[in-house]
Amino acid sequence: MPSTGIPRKALAYWPLAVLVVVADWITKSLAVAYLEPAHIAHPFIGTIVQLTLTYNPGTAFGIPVGRGILARGALAAVVVIALIVLFSMYRKTAAGDAWLGAALGLVSGGALGNLIDRLRSARGVVDFIDVRFGAWHFWTFTVADAGVSVGAVLLAIVLWHHDKARTAGRTS
Repeated sequence: MPSTGIPRKALAYWPLAVLVVVADWITKSLAVAYLEPAHIAHPFIGTIVQLTLTYNPGTAFGIPVGRGILARGALAAVVVIALIVLFSMYRKTAAGDAWLGAALGLVSGGALGNLIDRLRSARGVVDFIDVRFGAWHFWTFTVADAGVSVGAVLLAIVLWHHDKARTAGRTS
């Protein structure tokens, strides 16, 4: 395959980050437009996946952080710092490391998607994907949350493999 001159990490990072932000914004906008009133479950895939509009003023998994402009501002500042750290990691990533670029792109896109939503509304981040298996109820989430979660797992795996390769290189 001919080289485009664009680093593989960039070909993974930027499209995934943009895709997560755009898909998150579109799906949240649709959820707000079509799922009112809030907290009424709308079956999507039987009773396993339902669409239920909620607003999360807290952090991941609904962990509360307080209400008001100061709490929102503090949480936004933490997310901005995290985005700076993630982008710094991306810049230090080897040009050919598409997997690390992909992981960082997913986490960055998800964090940015939720940050945009948090700044847009005092009600909190829109959540609407509601997964249930019998009596077990997963927390309600969004495309941004999925990006952060999948990206974090991928990031852990990639960094573990990098560490394993670095350790193997020292012992040989």
